Amino acid sequence: MSSTALPAVTRETWLGHPKGLFLLFATEMWERFSYYGMRALLVLSLVAGVEATNPGFGWSQSEALKLYGLFTGFVYFTPLIGGWLADNYLGQRKSVIIGGLLMAVGQFTLASAIPGNLSLFYVGLVILVLGNGFFKPNISTMVGDMYEEGDARRDGAFTIFYMGINAGAFLAPLVCSTLGENPVYGWRAGYFAAGVGMILSVIIQLVLAQRYLGDIGKVPAAQRSLAASGGKHEPLTSDEVDRLRVIFMLFVFVVLFWAAFEQAGGLMNLYANDKTDRMIGSFEVPAGWFQSLNPLFIVVLAPIFSAIWGALGKRGRNPATPRKMVLGLVLTGVGFLAMVAAALESASGHKAAMSWLVIAYFFHTTGELCISPVGLSMVTKLAPLRLASLMMGVWFLINFVANWLAGIIGSFAESLGELTIFGGLAGTLFVFAIVLWALSGTLIRWMHGAENVKH
Repeated sequence: MSSTALPAVTRETWLGHPKGLFLLFATEMWERFSYYGMRALLVLSLVAGVEATNPGFGWSQSEALKLYGLFTGFVYFTPLIGGWLADNYLGQRKSVIIGGLLMAVGQFTLASAIPGNLSLFYVGLVILVLGNGFFKPNISTMVGDMYEEGDARRDGAFTIFYMGINAGAFLAPLVCSTLGENPVYGWRAGYFAAGVGMILSVIIQLVLAQRYLGDIGKVPAAQRSLAASGGKHEPLTSDEVDRLRVIFMLFVFVVLFWAAFEQAGGLMNLYANDKTDRMIGSFEVPAGWFQSLNPLFIVVLAPIFSAIWGALGKRGRNPATPRKMVLGLVLTGVGFLAMVAAALESASGHKAAMSWLVIAYFFHTTGELCISPVGLSMVTKLAPLRLASLMMGVWFLINFVANWLAGIIGSFAESLGELTIFGGLAGTLFVFAIVLWALSGTLIRWMHGAENVKH
């Protein structure tokens, strides 16, 4: 995919990258603060008793996890629609603003719905889903648009961008869970704080985008592609078709990764709440704080991974994306082996040590860094320009399927037990890693050199 970034913009660099990358970093950071703040509260506020000191909706664990899976699934379905609208009509920048404003309204609606107004709560979730569809695929596509084809910095740029995602995700539970789980403030305060984070994201984009992004994201990609082809609607080339096949084939493996990984907000969140010894002296660690471990590890490890990919790229030894994903599946499986150990400990009649959750989140994070940011980068390399945001929406559609599947998997814990679920996920991840390794040579050929460093 060729870049449309303006030289006057891309020459303004910081730490070797366009300054616009760090603007997008900040925009995404506060949006993710908003989303993960809400995510840390969603299941817990649903299962909280209606007569509790911090009243919720009194749902069963199974009911709450199914809604969690359905909601987080649709959060990743609507980017397909939002990406298409941006490519053809709105442009990426306008879509990001529309999405951000809708999500702020959604968060404040959730805050207004507690306690007891379930219908209004559903309305808030629907608004969040719609807003995310406009925001998510387009902010990511703009990152790729700042780099020319073959630029060795691109994987590293997406890893830095991923730090923004996770800086927000790290802060979110510390603020939103601390407020929401405290009966003095209640769930309403936690959701309200998430809405404030979304407003900050929109303000940053409105005030600073023109200065640091120039015209990136203003003109719909389909119009830019048509202009580049002299006004003719050209069919996809055979190389472009092969590259799209790679995206869709990796779909299967990344679905499994996210279905396992998303147990963090559901089953692992409940496990931390109910079956983990969270006492440090006389202080009980809020269950939602464990949601900050993954983003904390991301912020610490992402610069290391970015530097590794960049250094390997300059030497022509950077592993192709499918092989990075093999490593990611293996590392995530190792994380679930730690949860197997936790489940064995709690099965003996004692609550599990917090260290097992720390180990699990550490390995899940290393797996994520080998799959998610490089997957985002890969889409910008493989997708034809006129389909850029749409294919980013397709990539996020993976998470739609995965989150729906994650909710179903987590809901079986009550009948099958956590040990069976965690062990089954570990084994399945290892098997899929072997299959992807066997297929990786074919997938790399179908990429037709899209990841080759050209300068």
